[in-house]
Amino acid sequence: MAEPRNAVTFDSIMTELRGGIYRPVYYLMGDEPYYIDQISNYIAEHALSPEERDFNQTVLFGSDVGAPAIADAARRYPMMADRQVIIVKEAQNIKQTDALEKYMKQPSKTTILVMCHKNGKIDGRKREYIKAIQQTGILFESTKMKEYLLPAFIEKYLREREVSIDQKSTQLIAEAIGSDLTRLTSELEKVLISLPPNDRRVTPQVVEDQIGVSKDFNGFELRDAIVNRNIFKANQIINYFDKNPKAGSIYSFLPLLFSFFQNMMLAHYCPQKQSQEAVAEWLELRSAWAAKEYMNGMRNYTARKVMEIIGKLREIDAKSKGLDNANTPPGELMKELIFYILH
Repeated sequence: MAEPRNAVTFDSIMTELRGGIYRPVYYLMGDEPYYIDQISNYIAEHALSPEERDFNQTVLFGSDVGAPAIADAARRYPMMADRQVIIVKEAQNIKQTDALEKYMKQPSKTTILVMCHKNGKIDGRKREYIKAIQQTGILFESTKMKEYLLPAFIEKYLREREVSIDQKSTQLIAEAIGSDLTRLTSELEKVLISLPPNDRRVTPQVVEDQIGVSKDFNGFELRDAIVNRNIFKANQIINYFDKNPKAGSIYSFLPLLFSFFQNMMLAHYCPQKQSQEAVAEWLELRSAWAAKEYMNGMRNYTARKVMEIIGKLREIDAKSKGLDNANTPPGELMKELIFYILH
């Protein structure tokens, strides 16, 4: 049984498609192109057999054709096949949608129309257009993934390919690549290709070799050194960053530290802050294990000190962007910040 249309997710769409269930209309929109590409590519590769595609699969571009031409193409009958597939890329460039709205209300039963609208979504004032899509097809919004969800995404992606990964390696990849899922999955594929058949594990060494993130000098290790007030190690990493800007810079680890100390401030106000499970639930973390760093951090930093650190992070962020800072280089700002946090 299909999910309610107001609960459409990437997984629910893919479950239907893998089960051979195709809707007459798919309107795929949003700021995350990865999921839009995954759905449209799957339909392009599986809805028709290879010999049917030549005559029954059409790719159009919204910058080249208007709504009437798309609607006319969708109303055509397939040739020597049960259905046809029409994929419209750059659908965001279609301004007048009246003809498509009319088509959506009574779509052809022998056409799968896929509209790919990247970097945005349908104008909310086009309510009838939206309603028509929802009544006869799938309206899916692909949103940017939150940073805290990246580790779970990486683990799931690798697990589906029968590959294991440890927590540290997961964090290294998430922090090095960020939430660009197209780039992230491309890097993961590079890692997968490198693994030997008899050892399907991703380790920090594999991450260092294949993605170029040092297993010893990175944002993850810097945060760990700060949490545990390991002054020697923190300064060692900062000096390494200063000499190797490509390995890490103030611009990459400032958001990481700000997010961490912001959460630590919240953790200090958890009603049961002595309980790792309670802190994890309070911070809406995906597991109790993820709260371990905050438990260590609260032992080493009082709520007052955390508040002062957040203020310092804001100050250094402004200076790194040239505000009230004439000539202090990023390396010196990094050292100033770490000294302030640890003393």
